[in-house]
Amino acid sequence: MAKPKTLFYCQNCGTSYSKWQGKCTSCNQWETIVEEIIARETTQSLWRDKKSKQAKAIRIDEINDENNAPRYETSSYEFNRVLGGGIVAGSVILVGGEPGVGKSTLLLQVALTMPIKTLYISGEESEHQIKMRADRVRKNKQSNCLVFTETNTQKIFSQIKSIQPQLVIVDSIQTMYSETIEASSGSISQIRQCASEWIDYSKKSNTPVMLIGHITKEGNIAGPKIMEHMVDVVLQFEGDRNHLFRTLRAYKNRFGSTAELGLYEMAQGGLREISNPSQVLISKHENLLNGTAISSIVEGIRPFMIEVQALVSVAIYGTPQRSSTGFNVKRLHMLLAVLEKRVGFKLATKDIFLNITGGITVNDPAIDLAVIMAILSSNENINIGSHFCFAGEVGLSGEIRSVPKIDQRVNEAEKLGFKNIFLSKYNNISTTPKKINIQQVSNIEEAVKFLYK
Repeated sequence: MAKPKTLFYCQNCGTSYSKWQGKCTSCNQWETIVEEIIARETTQSLWRDKKSKQAKAIRIDEINDENNAPRYETSSYEFNRVLGGGIVAGSVILVGGEPGVGKSTLLLQVALTMPIKTLYISGEESEHQIKMRADRVRKNKQSNCLVFTETNTQKIFSQIKSIQPQLVIVDSIQTMYSETIEASSGSISQIRQCASEWIDYSKKSNTPVMLIGHITKEGNIAGPKIMEHMVDVVLQFEGDRNHLFRTLRAYKNRFGSTAELGLYEMAQGGLREISNPSQVLISKHENLLNGTAISSIVEGIRPFMIEVQALVSVAIYGTPQRSSTGFNVKRLHMLLAVLEKRVGFKLATKDIFLNITGGITVNDPAIDLAVIMAILSSNENINIGSHFCFAGEVGLSGEIRSVPKIDQRVNEAEKLGFKNIFLSKYNNISTTPKKINIQQVSNIEEAVKFLYK
């Protein structure tokens, strides 16, 4: 009996080696190389389109774009906006997220409400489990969704040839396995092979495919990194299971912007879209509290208001703590250094805790000014009025830098009833609002004077 052929793969980047070694020379990670049994891969494609012709090089002006199908719009406005307007025909979309965050629920809701024939393939749940979830999340009983529970790609493609679906959802890519290689399900080689087969099917049949992917403890999608380069769109479904809110972000999108953000709320009947995030991300307080400030941020083309909470106290254990939830802790350290160097506030011996309400993560630098004001409000025990909001980036020299899309930020603040908004002196506002006062400041010192009025 012939000895099975084995190779060693890096679980982080997918690089193959003929023998084991402790460190991957490609991604410089330690203890990520594992041994896998493989066989020679078949060169025959699992999916053959009868209309496909032999490929040849042609001029770009001669390419016929009449066969380009329009985008398939889903019933979820948030999902469509993150994708750039809907699902593009022939595209491969990879959706990643932590266990239990709601990836399967999100795509099942999409499958149940699509007007086209959709095939939902599950390698993790039975038909009865999917039916129970579908009865809980769907509102109407009519659906074009077909369910197939299988992990063998050869059997799946055989079923696809008879069904001819217009949209395929795979839950999940890590549970699929192909008979062309002898590696176990979930291994690097199997994930790469199965992903290649789905991409090959999608491009040759012009059928969109959505893949659900597990993530590692570091937060990256499990499997070789090359899989993210092969697909067209990479979405990340984020959220803390202890919070109700979930965010959908695009980390790669060949058909739209990667700056958009979709916001959902996990409810008993599934995921509910949040059309006005400002209403739910700002806490309702009967009395004014110190350590809170409201910021006007923009994600993609959507402006909304968000609450920043800070707590400053004396360090009891000698070593000051710096903790941040929803905000980059390294940027928090930078802002604290600017406060101490440029303004003179002595915060080196105090514990500082920062929290962005709602459990979401904010990357917009315009939140810097609100973070500064929340920290100073808690440190000085001075309340910031509920009708004040902030939008400005803080530089290392203490200046308040201008931020883009300032008109949208001001309009959103005015719509929600804020009376004053603090902006950078260097922002040019094209419109003159009627119900909100614009306070323009050039540095932190001018903004701090507001607290001592």
